[in-house]
Amino acid sequence: MPAPLAPARRAAGLLVAAVALGTLCLLSLWVGSRHIPIATTWHLLWQPDGSTEAVIVHGVRLPRTVLAVAVGAALGLSGALMQAITRNPLADPGLLGVNMGAATAVVVAIAFLRITAVAGFVWFAFAGAALATLLVYALGSAGRSGATPERLVLAGASVTAALGAFNMAVLLLDPAAFNRFRFWDVGSLAGRRMDIVLAVGPFLLVGILLALGLARSLNALGLGDDAGRALGAHLGRTRVLGAVAVTLLCGAATAAAGPIGFVGLTVPHVARMIVGPDQRWVLGYSMVLAPVLLLGADLIGRVATAPGELQVGIVTALLGGPVFLALCRRRKLARL
Repeated sequence: MPAPLAPARRAAGLLVAAVALGTLCLLSLWVGSRHIPIATTWHLLWQPDGSTEAVIVHGVRLPRTVLAVAVGAALGLSGALMQAITRNPLADPGLLGVNMGAATAVVVAIAFLRITAVAGFVWFAFAGAALATLLVYALGSAGRSGATPERLVLAGASVTAALGAFNMAVLLLDPAAFNRFRFWDVGSLAGRRMDIVLAVGPFLLVGILLALGLARSLNALGLGDDAGRALGAHLGRTRVLGAVAVTLLCGAATAAAGPIGFVGLTVPHVARMIVGPDQRWVLGYSMVLAPVLLLGADLIGRVATAPGELQVGIVTALLGGPVFLALCRRRKLARL
């Protein structure tokens, strides 16, 4: 991998990424099935006049843009955290059963409680993600060795498989539930109102602050358990707090937008290729680059099949899969 950038260049690169994110936010407010001139969009953003165009900007495009930034930052941070905690460069937020736990709760809400609105899924999905993570940690920490990365990965795979089988059984027996579930399961930013953003916002904020606060401990953890203990790091506490942060971030993001793949897997690799293994910079870059990827994918989905659109979960899979394979083929994965 290339040598990491000097601190001044790292800061400059982060500033460039932030400018790119701001530009994409403006494009997200402007681009849509109904053409609104960019000058009009900017004016209505600050001075809504009750017109149809103002309703579109404030009621449709603004919540979608804010949600894309929040969900992208959450997925990028949770992916970087998972890879650092497990010291596994192929780890993503789904490794702890977060996505599958959220999906199971949504299946229960649709099939048994007959909840159909996206806003009604949010709390079920978040609760399911939290319960799945607690179950994985309980299974992974049983025994004398405690919650090692390997045991957590195995526990996560087991819980994911069991919950996936349950979901499939329920959905196959209830075609109507399957039909409703698939629109959430594909991963989408469309049709989300600001109330959903406000509902998950506090969880995302706490998760972001917690994740950034763990950066120094994650650097010690990356040196290995023995070296980490010698440096005074509390490894067990770091892993527990990291799992809590992943649950808050990925659980809230999945609840709001559905499972969106490859963002949390690919972006931390790009960040490490730019800045090296220092988690303070990796987390910062992941938090900015992931929304850039998600907003870019959302814009591509809107433009590619206009006046219809591709859901962002489909676009991230189409973009993220080949990009990640290219990273794996061209060079070794950036070391943690």
